[in-house]
Order: sequence, then C-alpha cells, then structure tokens
Amino acid sequence: MAAPNIVNVSTIIGRTAVQAVTTTATAIVTNSANSNKVFKVNALYVSNVDGTNNAEITVDIFRNSTAFRVAFTVVVPADATLDVISKAIYLEEGDSLRLTANVNGDLEAICSYEEIS
Repeated sequence: MAAPNIVNVSTIIGRTAVQAVTTTATAIVTNSANSNKVFKVNALYVSNVDGTNNAEITVDIFRNSTAFRVAFTVVVPADATLDVISKAIYLEEGDSLRLTANVNGDLEAICSYEEIS
C-alpha cells in the first residue's frame, strides 16, 4: 500500500459523500487497497436532525483492521451541526473514514474530499 506522490498528480476530483449515521460503524469514504490514489478529506459535518434529543458521534479511520478514533462519543446537540474535521487529513490506500452513532435516525453526515491520483 502506497500513496501517490502528490507533488506530481495528474488528477484531482472533488467529491462530496453523504450518509445517514447508524449504530453500526459504516464508511462514508473508502480509499480501496491498491487504488494508486490518496484521498484528502477537507471537511466532515455531522448534523443532529432530531428536534429534541442529543446524540453522540464516533468517527474513526479504519486501517489494517484497527479503528483509530478522530472523535469518540462526542455529543451533537439536538438541531445542531458539529464540525468534526475542519483541517485536512489524508486517507491512504486501504483506509476508510467510518461513522457510528449511539442511536439510529438522529444524525446525518456530509464529507467533502478530493480523490488524488
């Protein structure tokens, strides 16, 4: 697994991924193994669409069967949006950015990223 040299890229594609967050860790963005790409995650927003109850979000980078937490059980107040990633991070080949909520149906996520090759 290697990421391309981002000094000599030939393609940068802007992407936006969206997801209803559930209680099962689910990838919002996955950089497949042997893709010859690196993904630059620019922003991740998580909104609580429940008008009454708070909810919790856990965000991790899943690498080599291990979850490395970016945010762990952070409270997202009712009717609020949490800025989880506001400074760029990179997903190398085989990495996934996963989201997990403490309840189903309350949280929605938007992730802006660049696919670089």
